[in-house]
Amino acid sequence: MLLTTLLRLFQRLRFEQLFHVDWLVNPTGATYRFTDHFKGFEKVEAVKQIFGEKTIEVLQNLKVKFTYIGGYMWIDARDGSLVVSTHYLNEGDKTGIYLDLVHELVHIRQFMEGKKLFPAEYDYVDRPTEIEAYQHAVHEARRLGLNDQQICEYLKTEWMSNEDLRKLAKSVDVKCT
Repeated sequence: MLLTTLLRLFQRLRFEQLFHVDWLVNPTGATYRFTDHFKGFEKVEAVKQIFGEKTIEVLQNLKVKFTYIGGYMWIDARDGSLVVSTHYLNEGDKTGIYLDLVHELVHIRQFMEGKKLFPAEYDYVDRPTEIEAYQHAVHEARRLGLNDQQICEYLKTEWMSNEDLRKLAKSVDVKCT
């Protein structure tokens, strides 16, 4: 049942991207400045490692769209904005939300560099863009003091099989039991 719901959500989002029906993801059409909602990220070492000397400029110019649609957060590949589920933001694990923000900020940099974020020739856990983003999140998780088992819990998603989790964990040097 959960898998069916997730597949429908991804189909809906793919439809929204193909046909530019923005109201499905962003019903108000409003965008906000990242720095108005996520304060202090310009001082976070993990974020400064992603953007270097352009950190403040990038974060001040980064647009965020909030959506009622379930899920977590992702990058709108059309304009490079961050899309955040309000449900996830309000109900999710705060450490997971923070690590997801670090992960998604890597995708923002990749988007700015012109990289293809969702190359169809790769499975999710094999995408170079995903591996790089997860490497940053894992590095930050370790800095926060999370052990490998806690990091594995963070890496695991509803759409990932146990085999996918093992593959991703190996790619980012995390030992999942």
